[in-house]
Amino acid sequence: MANRDAKDSLFAAFASVAKALGNGHRAEIVDVLAQGERSVDELAGEIGQSVANTSQHLRVLAQAGLVQSRRAGTRVIYRPASEGVLDLWTAVRGVAAEHVASVEVLADAYLGDRTEVESVTMADLAARLAEGSVVLLDVRPRAEYRAGHLPEALSTPVDELPSLLDALPGGVEVVAYCRGPYCVYADDAVRLLLARGRAARRLDVGFPEWRRAGLPVAVPA
Repeated sequence: MANRDAKDSLFAAFASVAKALGNGHRAEIVDVLAQGERSVDELAGEIGQSVANTSQHLRVLAQAGLVQSRRAGTRVIYRPASEGVLDLWTAVRGVAAEHVASVEVLADAYLGDRTEVESVTMADLAARLAEGSVVLLDVRPRAEYRAGHLPEALSTPVDELPSLLDALPGGVEVVAYCRGPYCVYADDAVRLLLARGRAARRLDVGFPEWRRAGLPVAVPA
């Protein structure tokens, strides 16, 4: 019985990690933190929750060992506890996409019609960047761009893109990227560019996948 109790406790500890991710807002927090460190206030704005609710979600994630924090003056800044946390989130998202039938329907409802939104792979984009034959737009919020971005990428938050279009170099294709394959910012940017007569595609993944593939990134000093 003692061994049974010990085993139950061990597997309950394993399950506590999955339980911590078993909430959509907490999963979204991990997705945002994959882009770089964020404060509680910033995370609350991103996930559409109050600071109090966001702090509660962060406590659950911290208790499960999924996030860590540091103080910067009066602010508390959060980050993933390790690369393993990002591996876990990527795996959960991938398994859900493959095995949960409603994910595709829900993704379509969120992302909209992707018929005209063509994508480019990491390998293709890396080759295009080496040739200098592409304009690369980081359409995430500027805080995420400052935390790290693809080389040569221009910080062009999607809500600012209409006012910045005329300043983009002409005569070359534009590629937009954002947080990952289910990030709507890049889709919206491509739709806007196509409507303005520009050749445009999106990166089929996001900044975290690019970085974790060992490809070059630009980081703050």
